[in-house]
Amino acid sequence: MTATRRTLTRTDLAPLARAALGPGWALTGVERLRGGTKKGVYRLALDDGSTAIAYVWSADEDFWDAGPSDPRDPFSHGTGLGLFTAAHDRLVAVGVRTPRLLYADATHRHLPADAAVVEDMSGGSLEDALAREPDQAPRAMERMAELLVTLHARTGPRLGKVALVDNGGSSRPASCEQRVTEGALRCIAEAARREPRVAAVRRELEETVLALAAEVRPRDRHTLIHGELGPDHVLLTPDGQPALIDIEGLMYFDLEHEHVFLRLRFGPHYDALRVPGLDEARLRLYRLAMHIGLVSGPLTLIEGDFPHPERMREIAEHNLRETLSLLRSAS
Repeated sequence: MTATRRTLTRTDLAPLARAALGPGWALTGVERLRGGTKKGVYRLALDDGSTAIAYVWSADEDFWDAGPSDPRDPFSHGTGLGLFTAAHDRLVAVGVRTPRLLYADATHRHLPADAAVVEDMSGGSLEDALAREPDQAPRAMERMAELLVTLHARTGPRLGKVALVDNGGSSRPASCEQRVTEGALRCIAEAARREPRVAAVRRELEETVLALAAEVRPRDRHTLIHGELGPDHVLLTPDGQPALIDIEGLMYFDLEHEHVFLRLRFGPHYDALRVPGLDEARLRLYRLAMHIGLVSGPLTLIEGDFPHPERMREIAEHNLRETLSLLRSAS
């Protein structure tokens, strides 16, 4: 855990803003936006009234304190400028909107960290729009579905993070279902150490995961997916078009993994995103694995100095209830 985390100031970020936006503008204000757990997200206010967003990847900004990660693991700690720029370039190439990259710096010349500056999208998040204007939800979800059609039409030669596969690399697991199964078993062990209700059913959970994995048939198709796509990871342009953010985890993987997360995060709006032909066996395995991960992950995070532990406890509790419900239904 970082001993003392320090939020960056206007003085800290002024050199980066000057390099990204030009010397003709003065940085008048900085706001660290809530929600980021792996990188710092700062709104930069300029003297002409315009704004931009700075991303900063450093130990001070990463509340997971995960340390080095294996790039061959598609679910390894998804953070870093290299992952971001690779994902940004892939999305632009396939025609999926994401905030425009204005500047990227891995030299640490302007900050003692990797950093990037992107456009600030003024339409707010899709999550806020759905809550604020429920009568507009059908059109907003129609646009979201159109974006997903474009994203999911792309496939890759192998599973793995875009940054790895697009550069000719290969991931370590033999299949998507193997990686999900291995991850679920690790999450069960982590959650059992932190939550007595998981410890009480640990063996049953492990046996259920293995049984569900045994039902999955081999496949060699790998779809381009976001990986953690909820309405909070979608911003809107002024004319209401969706744009993806938090894209570092962009990968080639099973489409079912994306849809399990979409269903979880979009809730009653998910019907607009449904597609035919998904593999029910994969959905069953991935759904249980995802709920288990959303128990162990938040419980691990709040052992550190994450500043909003109440929300993480709520997430863990909700997903624990879902995990136990799925366990009962599988029995």
